[in-house]
Amino acid sequence: MIIKQITLPNQSKDKLSRLKGRTGIQQWNILCRWALCFSLSEKTIPSDFEFPADSNVEMSWHTFAGDNHEIYDTLIRSRCIADGLPTDEETLAKYFKLHLNRGIAYLSGTNVIKSIDDLINLALNKKGNAENE
Repeated sequence: MIIKQITLPNQSKDKLSRLKGRTGIQQWNILCRWALCFSLSEKTIPSDFEFPADSNVEMSWHTFAGDNHEIYDTLIRSRCIADGLPTDEETLAKYFKLHLNRGIAYLSGTNVIKSIDDLINLALNKKGNAENE
């Protein structure tokens, strides 16, 4: 388990609220999974920034990751290793939060995401770009 409890910053909550409206996806955890995976697909390490836990959006690791918790755990660990970072609990939790919040910012910042179809197309385009590299 990377982290026991996740509390999002108000800024991320507002961005997720807009994404909920655009995509019709009503569950925070599902949008957060998309955001995490989008950030992990980026080649750069997210900027080291301290996010305040000042919103009322909280979820446990189990709620975030669900039955696929081992996959998400492995994705974070693998990314830390690839980036030359340690895999201690503190670093894993920190980079999970950094990737999650960066992914939320990216998804909400692009005017590309106007529907759930746009999310799927984004994922397919990312996959296609990765295969061509």
